[in-house]
Amino acid sequence: MFRCLETYTKLFGLWVVLFALLAYLFPQYFIPLKPGMDWFFALTMFGMGIVLEPEDFKKTLKQPGILFLGTLAQYSIMPLLGFSLAKFFHLPPEIALGVILTGSAPGAMSSNVISYLAHADVAYSVCLTTFSTLLSPLATPGLTYLLARFILRIDFGKMFLNILLMVVIPLFIGFVIKNLLKERIKPFIKIFPAFSVTFIVFICSLVVALNQRYLMLISVLILYIVLLHNLLGYLLGYGVGKIFKLNLPRRRTLSIEIGMQNAGLGVVLALRHFGERSALPAAVFVILSVFTSSLLVSYWQRK
Repeated sequence: MFRCLETYTKLFGLWVVLFALLAYLFPQYFIPLKPGMDWFFALTMFGMGIVLEPEDFKKTLKQPGILFLGTLAQYSIMPLLGFSLAKFFHLPPEIALGVILTGSAPGAMSSNVISYLAHADVAYSVCLTTFSTLLSPLATPGLTYLLARFILRIDFGKMFLNILLMVVIPLFIGFVIKNLLKERIKPFIKIFPAFSVTFIVFICSLVVALNQRYLMLISVLILYIVLLHNLLGYLLGYGVGKIFKLNLPRRRTLSIEIGMQNAGLGVVLALRHFGERSALPAAVFVILSVFTSSLLVSYWQRK
């Protein structure tokens, strides 16, 4: 059974692509999943909490310098890349704003799962995502205003509560259960990677279904720019880790954390403040980053 689960986990990219295609063709069957999206994230983080070791967090928190490095890279590389791409390709104002807004978002919570599947440093990823998200009420509108001359309003309290409910608390519960059960839970540890894959596939499918009408409006140019933004994020994130001599798992984490943005937040902000055209780059980024990260996972799992 465990061998089947390992095969299922390694085919993560295939399941993402397959179910995303189904969600695009039949969104009506996936949209009802929306009320459970928070639970999907929470259950994924619970599964990760089960497999994490206390030493992972101790090592990360004992080195605040790497947290500062990761957060600084997060809020400099992607916003400046978005601004540069918008200028270089002379994008229309609404699309340019969407690209810059996507780059100014915090790290995606799904990056924690991707780091886990890619054999990266999950504790470092969780710490970076949480820290960058807590800073996002100031950093995201501030950077967007600086680079695009717009002011955004973000509900800090609601965002903070969502992080607690979907990330911190489930992770902590999984952590506690593992430490309470100790040896008794070890035979079942291999179940949880498959558990996480299943829920991240559900989440990605839901994102595709909810954004189907926006995806139908995309042009080849938008697709190319968003893909370039995403891939350069991975490359430069890994490069920063290498320059500062981080170990291999942390280099992978930094690459994933910077390359993947919480573009879902960008979609919501764009729709509320600027309209559907500005939401397009963020909606495309959500989908593409999942596909590219699944390929990255497959490559790193083989290595």
